[in-house]
Amino acid sequence: MPRQVIHSDHAPKAIGPYSQGVRSGNTLYFSGQTPIDPATGALVAGDIGAQARRVFDNLKAVCEAAGASFEQVIRVGIYLTDLSSFAAVNAVMKEYFHEPFPARSTIGVAALPLNAQVEVDMVLVFD
Repeated sequence: MPRQVIHSDHAPKAIGPYSQGVRSGNTLYFSGQTPIDPATGALVAGDIGAQARRVFDNLKAVCEAAGASFEQVIRVGIYLTDLSSFAAVNAVMKEYFHEPFPARSTIGVAALPLNAQVEVDMVLVFD
């Protein structure tokens, strides 16, 4: 099955040997996004809420570049450097997703690139 690379100029450029997203068949796999502002290439300032919003905005840009929406997301993976931020990230996630919510895992990690507090990846299925 051929792969299609998905790219958006409204999300940060890849900082390594990976694509922002790859579609294979009716499934789109998103690389993890950190709270990098695509306009500046720098980590956004602010608390975990500001960082989470930037992450979901980055993912939304890749989603839209593929002609899709968050309504089609079936799985979300969240990586936090401080699990006490769980409730704050939940609140932000509810701004972007509505019931029925996608499946999700949340994992505590020791560190993330550029000292980000949060990273998120997703899987989407086209109807």
